[in-house]
Amino acid sequence: MNKKNQTWFITGTDTGIGKTWCSVAFIKQLKQQGLRVAGMKPIASGKNSDAEQILAASGLDLPYDLINPYAFEPAIAPHIAAQQLGQTIELKVLIEKYKQLAALADAVVIEGAGGWRVPINASQSFKDMVLAINAKVILVVGLRLGCINHALLTAEAIQRDGCTLAAWIANPIDPEFDGKASIETISSYLGKPLTLDLISR
Repeated sequence: MNKKNQTWFITGTDTGIGKTWCSVAFIKQLKQQGLRVAGMKPIASGKNSDAEQILAASGLDLPYDLINPYAFEPAIAPHIAAQQLGQTIELKVLIEKYKQLAALADAVVIEGAGGWRVPINASQSFKDMVLAINAKVILVVGLRLGCINHALLTAEAIQRDGCTLAAWIANPIDPEFDGKASIETISSYLGKPLTLDLISR
């Protein structure tokens, strides 16, 4: 793989399963390979620090609006938050901001919002952005009861949409859940590399 000109999209089986933590960890891992890495949180909903964490991890002096073009206060689905404010999230804006970031870095790590199927407007989802910029997808699976079903359904949707599922991350979000058997099962079905080194806490 060419170390430069990499674009990665981090999605998850749900919201609140550690996409930001994994995005930050992945940015740091790429930086250890000597790459200039730009992080991006195209759409953020709710009062959270996701974009700030991603910007801090990259360590690049970049305008905030490149990192996070759309930010909404309500902690609800982005397209609904935009509708409530009389706005529309435009895919062309996200792509333009991405292109500006990509021109300034060797790699771009993009964190989605919610899960894979969350709409960004009335007719588009992050799938359309991933396809337009030819990003490789990394799936974050929150290890808890039901995670096998969530992981396989999401992986199936990603691949059916014509996107490349490059790897997945098993993220232990429930301290009382023994995820070993789930990891083995998901691995056997997905046939994709499990990025274990990102979940060492």
